[in-house]
Amino acid sequence: MYVAVKGGEAAIANAHRLLADRRRGDRTLPSIGIDQIVAQLSLAVDRVMAEASLYDTKLAALAVRQARGDMIEAIFLLRAYRTTLPRFGSSVPLDTAKMKIERRISATYKDLPGGQLLGPTFDYTHRLLDPSLLEEAVIDEPVKRPAGTERVMRVSEILAEEGLIEGDGSTPDEGKDRDLTREPMEFPMPRDLRLQALARGDEGFLLALGYSTQRGYGRNHPFTGEIRIGEVEVELDVPELGFAVSLGTIRVTECQMVNQFKGSAKAPPQFTRGYGLVFGQSERKAMAMSLVDRALRAEELGEDITAPAQDEEFVISHCDNVQSTGFVEHLKLPHYVDFQAELDLVRRMRREYEAKTAGNHDAAQEAAE
Repeated sequence: MYVAVKGGEAAIANAHRLLADRRRGDRTLPSIGIDQIVAQLSLAVDRVMAEASLYDTKLAALAVRQARGDMIEAIFLLRAYRTTLPRFGSSVPLDTAKMKIERRISATYKDLPGGQLLGPTFDYTHRLLDPSLLEEAVIDEPVKRPAGTERVMRVSEILAEEGLIEGDGSTPDEGKDRDLTREPMEFPMPRDLRLQALARGDEGFLLALGYSTQRGYGRNHPFTGEIRIGEVEVELDVPELGFAVSLGTIRVTECQMVNQFKGSAKAPPQFTRGYGLVFGQSERKAMAMSLVDRALRAEELGEDITAPAQDEEFVISHCDNVQSTGFVEHLKLPHYVDFQAELDLVRRMRREYEAKTAGNHDAAQEAAE
């Protein structure tokens, strides 16, 4: 139960003014622009787009600026804006095999069709602060990105040639457009909706769960089959035309984890898959997502559910950072009536305890006399 705070409008208005002042910062410095955030803080923009489920770099950058760099607040802002947008239709499934690849690595095969492409990554950098970045960077010629959209064979296809990995599989009601933002959440959840929830889930939460599966809490023994980062074409099927129309391209990160599976009465020993797909360059998130996806398939694969990462209701109900933030931060709201009730209860219990303790003490004294 909340109690309205009377006379707080002026204080709230002043809080908004103070927030705007802190957001602007030192007036002797130039204000940071949206284009700068898009170009130079692109990984932050990518995370906001991914966890807000809205692919728009400028709006995501606006949210980052408005939130003063608070990622979860920015995600909240962009999600709220997303709810105001009309839906015109659903795109056809992305063909990530035809991705215009910017980065592609595999930890399972050194030499693979299409080759390995390191791309832009921190993986091979020294984790040392670079003092040269304190100065204005020298403007060099931009590095040209690789071109070409020819199909590049997947690692999973190499294993599939020997029958050593499960097939792509299917989902119930194949072709039905499901969206957990438009229908109530129910458990058990089909894998496509579960993947949507994980794609929107908090990177840190999924990272912790993915790490837990590697430490024995989820029976995972994963290998990174393949990580791809690049641009893929988005197409919309228009019934009136009888063919799909290209809407443009988006940048995504895709990860397929390869996991050992000892087999069951229905399936032979083989490798199984965990899958992750997120907007932008977000490979840590995609890897964590694929680890958790595989862990959540425990019941489907006949494995015992013994760890948090394998508990679908636990994972899906708590991975959303906007919901988590709302529930935690609501504790800042007035709870005066609730607290007074708790205070009275504790005082009464304290009096009863003291009376009982005093009675026991008197009885002990009488027995001693």
